[in-house]
Amino acid sequence: MGENSESVSGQLEAYCRVRRQSEMLCKPLTVEDYVVQTMPDVSPPKWHLAHASWFFETFILVPYVSGYRPFDVRFHPLFNSYYQGVGTPFPRDRRGLLSRPSVVDIYRYRRHVDEAMTELMERLDDRAENRDIHLLIELGLHHEQQHQELLLTDIKHILGNNPLVPVYAEDRFAEEEEVPVPLRWIKVQGGETAVGHDGNGFCFDNELPRHRMRMNEFLLANRLVTNVEYLEFIDDGGYANPLLWLADGWASVQREGWQAPLYWRKMDGAWRYFTLAGEEPLTAEEPVCHVSYFEADAFATWAGKRLPSEEEWEHAAGTAGLWPGNYLESGRFRPQAALTGEGVLQLGGDVWEWTQSAYRPYPGFRPWANAVGEYNGKFMCSQMVLRGGSCATPESHIRKSYRNFFYPHNRWQFMGIRLAQDT
Repeated sequence: MGENSESVSGQLEAYCRVRRQSEMLCKPLTVEDYVVQTMPDVSPPKWHLAHASWFFETFILVPYVSGYRPFDVRFHPLFNSYYQGVGTPFPRDRRGLLSRPSVVDIYRYRRHVDEAMTELMERLDDRAENRDIHLLIELGLHHEQQHQELLLTDIKHILGNNPLVPVYAEDRFAEEEEVPVPLRWIKVQGGETAVGHDGNGFCFDNELPRHRMRMNEFLLANRLVTNVEYLEFIDDGGYANPLLWLADGWASVQREGWQAPLYWRKMDGAWRYFTLAGEEPLTAEEPVCHVSYFEADAFATWAGKRLPSEEEWEHAAGTAGLWPGNYLESGRFRPQAALTGEGVLQLGGDVWEWTQSAYRPYPGFRPWANAVGEYNGKFMCSQMVLRGGSCATPESHIRKSYRNFFYPHNRWQFMGIRLAQDT
């Protein structure tokens, strides 16, 4: 997890801030919204709130606080996501069946855990014997920030599948469409480079160990692919041409009936799409969003380009820098166009960028010990890596070495496209 990067008082302050943020994200919801599960990948909002508390309770309070009494021992299997080492989780695809415990009970559960965690942190100091607890607290905070992003994306899927197309949050940033910076190709020098977390601050185990590799010179697009550029792919019959698609991708197109990114629909000859501010006409200059790896790869093939590898992406990010960016804290909850700037833009925020890299262990990878070792390592199969964060990612959670990963058919997350090509 890296060295503890928070002082004792700073860690308590961070704990309160992160926990408060999760609940703020749920403020626009009605009580009915908290229970809905629209597909197996989506969890009801109340489940996210409870699971984040379960994590602190299971991995910190129960093993390290003498005399701690769980809020309700019956909650343990209900809010266990996939940690087989600490029990049998309730089936993921049945979370929407849990009308009880109530939303009120879930918030009571959070208060119970918060009180116990606050009491623990107020008496902790920086002695070496407390190091493991500090590291687990830091892990728990980053874990909850991951669920803040999932909260937003799952809420969007819940509301986006409602025929009433409800508004989650009014768009306070509405403005006239502007022309994004022209697409340019930035030459990135090859040679030997270091990949992986540099040891400063927190990281997940899948970002380690840092290792060196050689890569060829390549070209990287200065910005993300926009809606209007993706629309050209659609209008050119992209979803009807099997020669552009990987075999599994074409099978997904046929099986799912894909004709456009998720949340797009054609109405009276014009494209509209659903945002967290409701449904509206397609904004041409925004980065295209909610596309699968299969769609990203097909678009790149159609354009005569390719997706970057994750190592190329990290190498370019190391040169250009990752911040500033459009993250969760902006309150936009949607990607925005790159209107100004030189060099490689939009590396941080807006949309997660698909890479051509399979999610696999780095050379010498070792998962964390005990049950938290299930966090990342056991998923290193059949998934693809995304980089850079999105408009739903907390800014303090992201870094250049961060490896997100999803199955190639997934597209309900804020996922987009940056092109690359060989020199």
